[in-house]
Amino acid sequence: EELEHFYQVYRQLVARDLMLAKDQKDEYVGAMRKQIRNGSDAYFLDRLLVSGIVEARGCERFGMIANHHPDPTLKDFYKEIAASEARHDDVFIGLARMYFDAESVEPRIETLLNIEAEIMLGLAIRPALH
Repeated sequence: EELEHFYQVYRQLVARDLMLAKDQKDEYVGAMRKQIRNGSDAYFLDRLLVSGIVEARGCERFGMIANHHPDPTLKDFYKEIAASEARHDDVFIGLARMYFDAESVEPRIETLLNIEAEIMLGLAIRPALH
């Protein structure tokens, strides 16, 4: 599904005579991935939860773009992407809850969400570097 999204974005770029830019590391995703603990079970749980959180934020961002984009074609495109990202969030969090008990999952989600808030605040107050 992610490759299909990439292809859809690529078609949108080509239709507008645009080209892909060099891929850049996402600081938010990198900072979230640094929160993944070592150890078999901890690593697996954290990978699922971090992936779910990142997908949830993607869903939120695409939804905001869809709600405010002036181009009806792109508005619909972003709505579809947002819906897909919402399903991904559900898959990752659902897998965590399937493989681990609530006493392991729920406190770790809370911890990761608190860390995420700090990460986002830190990224928001730094000057943008271009």
